[in-house]
Amino acid sequence: MTAFIPVEALSSLSPQARAMLVASQPQTLQPEPSGAAAAVSAPATGSFGQLVSEGLSQVNDQLIGSQVDLQKLAVGDAQNLHQIMINLEESRLSFQLMMQVRSRLLEAYQDIMKMPI
Repeated sequence: MTAFIPVEALSSLSPQARAMLVASQPQTLQPEPSGAAAAVSAPATGSFGQLVSEGLSQVNDQLIGSQVDLQKLAVGDAQNLHQIMINLEESRLSFQLMMQVRSRLLEAYQDIMKMPI
């Protein structure tokens, strides 16, 4: 059984990562958002390939930003060590999420390929 992750705890994640996690959670009855909240929480429309490309580019940007922060830290030019560590942890979690999504997609593809025609 999978653990339930409350959506409120995921506010620091990108919209695509949040949408992937919410989609992987078991469906529960939740009230429909209305007004301005509905416009903010509405999922982005687009093709699956476009969503994957955007997610990959966001993870890549986070990893590059973390690398720059680490270089600044190594040189001694770091202003806020706590923020650097938070950014490193966010990029690590983003990368782990991306790898889990990749694994699930590969498993689904392999299952589909094993189906008899």
